[in-house]
Order: sequence, then C-alpha cells, then structure tokens
Amino acid sequence: MTKKEKLAELKKRMVEDKNLPLREGATQLVFGEGNPDAKIYFLGEAPGRIEDKTGRPFVGNSGKLLEKMLESIGLKREDIYISSVVRFRPPENRDPKPEEIAAFAPYVDEEIKIIDPKIIVTLGRFSLGKFLPDAKISKVHGQVFKVSWQGKERMVMPMFHPAAALRRQDVMVEFKKDFRVLKREYLF
Repeated sequence: MTKKEKLAELKKRMVEDKNLPLREGATQLVFGEGNPDAKIYFLGEAPGRIEDKTGRPFVGNSGKLLEKMLESIGLKREDIYISSVVRFRPPENRDPKPEEIAAFAPYVDEEIKIIDPKIIVTLGRFSLGKFLPDAKISKVHGQVFKVSWQGKERMVMPMFHPAAALRRQDVMVEFKKDFRVLKREYLF
C-alpha cells in the first residue's frame, strides 16, 4: 500500500471513529495534507473556523503566514506535510483539552509513522507538549531536539504558532528567525 493509500485509510478510520471528541459542533474532520514523502512535517494544534469550513488545515490567516514563511526559505506548501494534534474544531476556538489531544494521539502517531519525516516542526505549545511535555515554547523555540519516539529517534524543532506571531511583533521576529534556522540546518 502506498503512503497516499495509507493516509486515505487512516482518514476513513478517523471519520468513522464516533469516540473522537469535538465532533459535535464541528463541521467536518480536518485531516492533514501535503506531500506524503515530505521531509518536514508541521504539527499545529486544532482547526479554526476557516479550517472547519473548508476541511483543510492552516488555510486561514495563520496558514497564509506559514505559506509566506515557507516561500521565504524556498519551499511551497506542497513540499511539506501539515497537520494538527486534534482534528475537529474546539467550540469557540478554545484550546484543546489534554483528554482531547490524547484521544487523537494514536491517529497523529500513525500519520507521522506513515509520513516518516526527517524533522517534525511543532507549531505552538500543544504540539510541543507531544514530544517535550515539560518544555516552554518561549525557551525552546528554534532549537532542534533528538527525541526517542515510537522506538525511533526523531528530530523535533519547536516554533511558535503562526497565530501567536500574528498577534505579537516580538514573536513574529522569533518566528522568522526560526524559519531561517530550519533552512540553514535542515533543507537538503
């Protein structure tokens, strides 16, 4: 089975899994998208209003900023894979709860295993917590960590969430620096 077929099967299982939280009130599941052979896997937190409406991750203002930053380092959205720790929009755009993140975790793990990226870029504190549970985003962003995950060593690079960069100029400066680090260290 190809990676694309495995991802389609994973999405089908998620759609059919009635035990997943946040389904009520959400329009649809927002599955990851991009290049199944991507070397870089971006992991955000949860769909927003526009993502819930379109069924695509990172298509609102945060997604536009992410695409601009990708272009700044010579990449396109089609070159990467992007997803979220929860796949249904939380009510009123609230933060995902730990039990909600935990419910989606096996699916996220399987998605990462299928993609098998060279580096995982976490966008914000919720995806950071998956790999570095005690870390603070303000202290570790832009650094690369080797993490043992599912019996395999993974490279994880935390970054601020694009929404945080849009809200605060100081975070935007750091966000841009982190993309330059990603380009310098990990584009091959």
